[in-house]
Parts: sequence; structure tokens; C-alpha cells
Amino acid sequence: MNNPLLENFNTPYTTAPFSQLKNEHFKPAFKEAIQKAKAEIEEITNNTEVPTFENTIEALDFSGYTLERISSIFFNLNSAETNEEIQKIAQEISPWLSDFSNDIRLNEKLFNRVKSVYQHQGNLDLSVEQQTLLEKKYKGFSRNGANLNDTDKETLRSLDKKLSKLSLQFGENLLAETNAYELHITNENELTGLPDGAKEAAHLLAKQRKKEGWVITLDYPSYIPFMTYIEDRKLRQKVATAFGARAFQNNKNDNQKIVLDIVKLRHERANLLGYKTHGHFVLEERMAETPEKVLSFSNDLLEKAKPAADREFKQLTEFAKKDGIEVLQKWDGAYYSEKLKKELFDLDQEALKPYFKLENVIDGVFTIASKLFDLHFKEVKTIDKYHEEVLTYEVTKANGDFVSVFYADFFPRKGKRNGAWMTSYKSQWRKNGENSRPHVSIVCNFTKPTETKPSLLTFNEVTTLFHEFGHALHGMLANTTYPSLSGTSVYWDFVELPSQLLENWCYEKEALDLFARHYETNEPIPMKLVEKIKESASFLEGIQTLRQLSFGLLDMSWHAGESPELIQSVKAFEASAFAETQLYPDVLENCMSTSFAHIFQGGYSSGYYSYKWAEVLDADAFEHFKETGIFNKKTATSLVDNVLSQGGTQKPMTLYKRFRGKEPNADALLKRAGLI
Repeated sequence: MNNPLLENFNTPYTTAPFSQLKNEHFKPAFKEAIQKAKAEIEEITNNTEVPTFENTIEALDFSGYTLERISSIFFNLNSAETNEEIQKIAQEISPWLSDFSNDIRLNEKLFNRVKSVYQHQGNLDLSVEQQTLLEKKYKGFSRNGANLNDTDKETLRSLDKKLSKLSLQFGENLLAETNAYELHITNENELTGLPDGAKEAAHLLAKQRKKEGWVITLDYPSYIPFMTYIEDRKLRQKVATAFGARAFQNNKNDNQKIVLDIVKLRHERANLLGYKTHGHFVLEERMAETPEKVLSFSNDLLEKAKPAADREFKQLTEFAKKDGIEVLQKWDGAYYSEKLKKELFDLDQEALKPYFKLENVIDGVFTIASKLFDLHFKEVKTIDKYHEEVLTYEVTKANGDFVSVFYADFFPRKGKRNGAWMTSYKSQWRKNGENSRPHVSIVCNFTKPTETKPSLLTFNEVTTLFHEFGHALHGMLANTTYPSLSGTSVYWDFVELPSQLLENWCYEKEALDLFARHYETNEPIPMKLVEKIKESASFLEGIQTLRQLSFGLLDMSWHAGESPELIQSVKAFEASAFAETQLYPDVLENCMSTSFAHIFQGGYSSGYYSYKWAEVLDADAFEHFKETGIFNKKTATSLVDNVLSQGGTQKPMTLYKRFRGKEPNADALLKRAGLI
């Protein structure tokens, strides 16, 4: 069988040949690519020459290229366009990849070569990037079992296999639970309050499912408008309870045991490697360094945000009492927040949507990237895609130099997990005089076009697009030598800086004027609406800050506690972790942890605090733009030269200080959030 995954991609910019791929290609491709990568590792390991940076460290970083590409294609499909067959393949190949990874990290002979280079680095004339790579490779071994005895190495292999399978199962269960629920409505009166666009989308969904009336699902574009606008409180309760109960229903998709197993295995792994907890293991390679520092940072913010959150919650409660609501519940939050915002700022989210047609917002973010970074985006139809809805672009500099391939996938589908993320199909690197450019993708779940309206985004969806595009810029503008240090391969509490920084342009008139135009009249967004967006930017920020902190503190509770084997109940443990941040009454049928994909499926375990940590950086960085001009070329060039192009070549704080001239000041965040 010809296997396109194992041949040179004869495609524009060697992009993934999606239309040629069949599910049966993946397993044979993984098998052969693993063998090829093993042969490359053996060649490095058995080299009879004295270990050098070039023949050991550099050779290691460029090894396994075919396997890396196949993995990126497969696992991206498993997130954005999966099916039962792909999920089954994922369960089969994950242990293979775990074994292969451990074969490298637990290879004593190979580690001795790496250690030899590491111990003689004082005699080597290494660049800063090379020194960083050497340290990363050495720690990749030492932090992952290279110094263990043979028995413990086998234990580590077993733990890693189990963890890779459990993480996949967690995600599959969550997707199945999300897809399994629908609220079918046949009485239009029950939809009172729901905006026309959301109602039309619900009707289209029903039609697609061959049903009369309207269908509401737990996908964000369906769920969020429903929770924000539906007047029928009992229906809001019904849908919110279903959302919060995902993978917490003692059925075949239940994630409670998986959560406990993952936490225990991670703790056992950390102990085996000589660390007190999984949190201590992870944070050794983060800006925050230790769980103690994360908790100190989080609790300091909590202390500043809690009084504001309490005030805001009291205000929201009093406002809801006008409707006869005595106790504000979770399913009331979005609904009354929206009503209160409308009353205080005369700002209706629905009134904003006509100004945020998806195509215009895409043009807007491209224009901003052009003004700041001289990037040009041209949609091309010749690049293969994994679904007809995916958009493909060629990204160039003003002088025509090729920068990147860019994929954008905006709408929810059955085989696509909820949320929004940026990913890569190929990283950037330099070798033999070639600067091989990256293939970057963003995946979102936005409001779909209907039969009468284009895709009109909520303001929250606009900021989400900017956020993911900020990550994409970090990938596109990469300009490093080594693939493992390129683009977003940075400390996790630094990776959110470019994404969160770019969100700031959504609040600036100068930026909004570029793309916020009424989809029917082409009128620019009125100044009074821009002012209201800015005025309301810190609305209920205390409550929002508490919410983010609660997720970070839950993450640390799971991963920085010393005895996870003693935890009996996921729900009870979670309730204890939320105690300091809880505003709404608890809902017995709900559990956050069983659907907390960031930490149990994604890579954010012991790292969810990163969003808040990076907010300090982004608020401080945007102050610099405001001081010099939000489209100041010199400031933007400095951001590229010192941050966006540098990937993980140096310590994040070193890069940040080079851009900013000083360490970040948390006051910028507190001021922006209205907390001081």
C-alpha cells in the first residue's frame, strides 16, 4: 500500500496531504517512522567519535522529523476532526510513542554522551541558543529518569504508558458527553429572550438533525447565547446543569476515576524522579519555579480581587432580586450580568454583533499584523485541508519573502472538541543554510452562518480570535536554529504573553476602525459603542479574576498536594479547593474536574495559573505600546526581535526585559482590571 505519510509531501510548501490520507495509513506510518527515528538515535548513540555538541545535541534535536510530522497531523486531527476509528488508533499508538520517548530518555549510553558534552561546556564556544539547547537536552534526560536504576526505569515506563492512555480516554469521554446532550424545543415561547441569530442557528441545527423546532447543544456557540439570554430560568438551569455534569454521571463516559488515577500516577512519577509533587516537577521548568511561588502569586491576587468580587456579586444579587430571585445561582450569572451591563453601560452584546462579521474580523487581525509586523496574508486554494470549512493562507513579508502557511478552522462540528487553540503542523528551523518555515493553525468554535446571516461574532469571540492569532504569530514569526526551541516552545507561563497581548487591540478605537463595520451597511462601529466597550472592559472583573484564580488553585490542589492517594471523592476534594473563591451556591450534580480538559487532557497540569501570570506581562507590555503608540513600528519590531522570533532560546524574563527595559509591574494589570 502506498502510504502518503511516508513519502515526501509533493505539495505547496510540503504541507500535509490531507485529501490523500485514510485512517488505515496512520498505524503503518507510525510503526515505520518510529523505526526510522530509532535508527537515527542508534546512530547518534553508537557514534565512535568523541561526543560533541554537533554530533550529539544538535543531531538529537533534528532526529525524528518524520515521526514528529506524522504525530502532529494525527493528533491535530484527533482534536479537530476525530471519529471512533481515529480515537481507537490514538489509544493504540499512544503507548508506542510513550515507549519510544522512554527508549530515548532512559538510554544510558546516549545519556552518557549528552552528559559528557554538558560537563565540558566550559571548553566549548557555544552561542546562547546552543547553551539553552544543551541544558534542555540534559534536563530532558535527568528530569525524566536517566539517573534511575533499571527497576525504577521500568516503573517509569509503565507509569508513562498508563498516563498517556488515561489522558486520551479523558478527552474521548468529555467529547462523547458534550455530543450526547441536546435540548429539543418545539414551543417557540420557551425561547423568549434568545436573539434572532442564535434562534436561527438553533433552528438550522434542528433541521440538520431532521427535527422540527430548535435544538440547543453544549457547544459554546449554542450554549453561551442560551445561558446569556433565555428568560426561562428552569431551562437555563436544565442546560447549565447538563453542561456542568459532563463526565460526572456514573456512566460509561464518567471521568471521576480517571481524574483520581491521573493525579495519583503523576504524583507517583514525580516521587520516583525525586520530586515532592507533580507541581514541583513541572514548575522547576517555569518562570514561577515552585508551587509555593504560584500559591503566593495567586493568593496575593485573590486578596486584591476578593473585596471587588464580593461587591460585584452583591450588586448582581440585588439586581436579580428585582426579578424576584432570592438566591443567585450559577445559571443566573451570565443572564443577569448581561442585563446589568446593559443597564449600566447601555451596551447590548447583540447590538455589537452586526459590526463583527467573521470575514471582517479576519481581515482586521490581518491588517493589524500588517501594520505592526509587515505581514501579508493571501488566501490560497491549492493548500490541502482536512475539512472543507478550513481556510488556508500563504503568509509573506512586505518584500515577498515567505513566512508561514496558516490554517484557520472556525466552526463547531461533531468530531471537534470544544474551545479554541493554536497548533502547529510543522515547526520552524534552520539547517544547511535553509530557513524552513512553519505551518501554523488556529482552531475555534464560533457562531456559524445561518441561512439568512453571515457568521456574526460576539465580542468575546472577537477577543478569542485575536488571542489565538497572537499564539499563531508566535509560531509564524519564529526564527531560531533548533526545532525544539522554536515558536511557542517556551515556558508555559510565558506562552500566553503574545496571545493575551494581542487581545488589547480589540479595545482600541484606532484598531476597531480597521474592521468593525456593519455587515449590511458597511458603517464603521459608532464611537459611542467603542467608548462603551472600553468602559465595560473591567465590568465584573473582580468576579472574573476570582473565577480564573479558582481554576488555577484547583489545578494546584490536585498537583501540589502530598497525598493524592488519600483522596476518595473528586467532588468533595474540588469543593474544598474552591472554598476561598466560591461565590455561587454549589450544584450537587456538577463537577468541574471531570471536564477540566486543560489539566487532564491538555498540557496545563500545574500550569493553569499561567493565564493570570501572563496577564501581568501582557498588561505591562501593552502599557509600552500605549506609551509609544499602538501601531508604533519600533515597539512592534522590538517585540518581534526580542520575544516573538526568539522562541525558547533564552530565559523568558531575559527576553521580556530586553523588550520592555525592565521587569513587569503587576500594577498595570490591577489598574486595567479596575482593582486599584
